Amino acid sequence: MWALLVLIGAASVSAHLQDLSFDGQKVFRVIPQNDEQVEILNFLASIIQVDFWQPDSVTLVRPKVQVDFRVEAEKSFEVEELLREKGIEYRVLIDNLQAALDAQFDSKVRAAGHSYEKYNNWDTIAAWTADIAAQNPNLVSRSVIGETYEGRPLYLLKVGKSGANKKAIFIDCGFHAREWISPAFCQWFVKEAVETYGKDTVTTTLLDNLDFYVLPVVNIDGYVYTWTNNRMWRKTRSKNANSYCLGTDPNRNFDAGWCTLGASKYPCDATYCGSAPESEKETKALADFIRENLSTIKAYLTIHSYSQLLLFPYAYTYTLPRDYQELNSIASAASKKLASLYNTKYTYGPSATTIYPAAGGSDDWAYDQGIKYSFTFELRDTGTYGFLLPESQIKPTCEETLLAVKYIANYVLEHLY
Repeated sequence: MWALLVLIGAASVSAHLQDLSFDGQKVFRVIPQNDEQVEILNFLASIIQVDFWQPDSVTLVRPKVQVDFRVEAEKSFEVEELLREKGIEYRVLIDNLQAALDAQFDSKVRAAGHSYEKYNNWDTIAAWTADIAAQNPNLVSRSVIGETYEGRPLYLLKVGKSGANKKAIFIDCGFHAREWISPAFCQWFVKEAVETYGKDTVTTTLLDNLDFYVLPVVNIDGYVYTWTNNRMWRKTRSKNANSYCLGTDPNRNFDAGWCTLGASKYPCDATYCGSAPESEKETKALADFIRENLSTIKAYLTIHSYSQLLLFPYAYTYTLPRDYQELNSIASAASKKLASLYNTKYTYGPSATTIYPAAGGSDDWAYDQGIKYSFTFELRDTGTYGFLLPESQIKPTCEETLLAVKYIANYVLEHLY
């Protein structure tokens, strides 16, 4: 059995997940019970191409912690046989990834062009940023804060009534290319702002007194690639010196415990930290903008998926942030707000202990810059669909998330510092 796996693995360790069809690929969930079972998963990852969904690297696999991972179709039978042989309990979360991929597009909305209840490709989102600003000049303006590795403009929307000395909240989406529900939320947030201003008292108060900087997609090149080549792509698309593997994990690329815990120094890994902090044009543009506006930005919210978590610093250390009590109580209250709509349960807490340690994240970096209210959302779901959340869940996901975001924004407004 081992010999067979080593043989089939050798051929594919250098192969990359570039296949256009995910037919027959499976996503497994296991909960290793002890160090020996963790070792077996490490061995598996060393001989065949394993795409870790949760946690996002084999180095973060621990006893008693749930692991979701994807394997290629022709390896899935051997993987099941190995797990059985070693007495590791498992279940198949997704039996045929291609079918789950096709099933994402289940929206009943038949709109040509942009829709808030469908996944929109980058060209559609880019056109939308221009349209929403043009249609709502009193509330929305668009600027360019940089460009991506492949030369695409990084559009930033500023949402709020013009006024003097306003403080701001920064929201970004689309750090990891395959997390499509994330950009969908940023678009939804802007839509709700312009549609409910003057009607909803909370929205009106927020937009009168705060500005919201919204970056709809951070990792645009990666996002484009998920639409054209590989739906499961995660990283940026930059070239790495002395490696055929492309891309850096933009959320391991910030100067916050850079490349220590939970980040990889190897360019082929999904959690590659890059050649240096802010080596990626996208992360540097985001960091530069925040540094230039540090005196006004009082909160930083970054939207990811999946696993239904509301996290705050730190991820690069197990040390609690000095504002732990306050951040924890905000996260608790915001999670309750979120659950009030569809009873979606979120877990909250400091990243390192609540999910797993990960150095170089944007939320830790923002917090260390002095932005006290720094939070990461991991949106729906908890693994049934993983990164392939169906379009029919965009609306409920965005509606409930908006309640939490509005709660945090309102709290920030009442506790400006």
